[in-house]
Amino acid sequence: MNYDYLIVGAGLYGAVFAHEARKKGKSCLVIDKREHLGGNIYCEEIKGIQVHKYGAHILHTSNKKVWDYMNQFCEFNQYINSPVAMYKDELYNLPFNMNTFSKLWGIRTPAEAKKIIQSQIASLNIIEPKNLEEQALSLVGTDVYEKLIKGYTEKQWGRSCRDLPAFIIKRLPLRFTYDNNYFNDRYQGIPIGGYTKVIEKMLEGVDVQLNTDYLENRQELNKLSKNIIYTGMIDAYFDYKLGVLEYRSVRFETEELDTDNFQGNAVINYTEKEVPFTRIIEHKHFEFGNQPVTVISKEYPSEWSKGEEPYYPINNDKNNALYEEYRKLAQMESRIIFGGRLGEYKYYDMDKVIEAALLKAEEILV
Repeated sequence: MNYDYLIVGAGLYGAVFAHEARKKGKSCLVIDKREHLGGNIYCEEIKGIQVHKYGAHILHTSNKKVWDYMNQFCEFNQYINSPVAMYKDELYNLPFNMNTFSKLWGIRTPAEAKKIIQSQIASLNIIEPKNLEEQALSLVGTDVYEKLIKGYTEKQWGRSCRDLPAFIIKRLPLRFTYDNNYFNDRYQGIPIGGYTKVIEKMLEGVDVQLNTDYLENRQELNKLSKNIIYTGMIDAYFDYKLGVLEYRSVRFETEELDTDNFQGNAVINYTEKEVPFTRIIEHKHFEFGNQPVTVISKEYPSEWSKGEEPYYPINNDKNNALYEEYRKLAQMESRIIFGGRLGEYKYYDMDKVIEAALLKAEEILV
């Protein structure tokens, strides 16, 4: 046993735990099947632009402990997430706010916007929403739903909104202010120089082995450590013996363009179902870049299948029940702790991943 901890996955959860373990004098080996650190927050530098290789990642949190923790590894910029939605060549601000409503209806005051929305909801007479479409209509009315929710959601999930359960949308925030800040959290920003440098800083002094697939080499790797932190797919760990958990995946088409500014915003959502991608990210705007070229990524949601990168767990009743059975098996693994988005089959925002890793470290590191 060469190490106190073998950490499977060099993403945020694994890196935070490894950093905390090293502070406690524990020896760690971090492995990852990819050729780079950082998991899905990995940033690749192209023409001086930090490209978010696996989709946009903005750290936002109301937890000052998490914010202060991350600031020891980097300096954050003052990026404010203010995405825009494109529908049939019309641009609307997100989240749904007075700028959105003014563009939709030509009104100016919160009272006017509330009156229109309430009138649309009342005319539908939806008492008990039976699916996502009815749930969304009962919350925001027809105009917001048809232009800004329906097509985007059907692309994201690969299913009609009428075939999706109502619980997916528990609430749709309507803001009756002229505020385009997408998040309500007290703190938000992006590391200057990208997230990869943050992970590298976390893992200083920790042994790292990339291009290493734990599941293909587990017998040899298990001999290296007394304890294992596993952040991979929980069903894959058990060779899918109870069944396969479902995910949505995303395919990215990334292009370098010979222009200094392609769309004028970091994120533009395309809410028409007929447009095959859900959004375009222009990465330089995350760091207020002034490079003479730009890099964009189009995101195409897809059904996940084995061998692809899983992104969003489909937490419906069927999958949650199956995960619960896997969780019971995981509890019987005395040496292994399952953590993170894939290990817990749960969509985590970054701050929640950090919180979870810190709590686990505090719980078991002595």
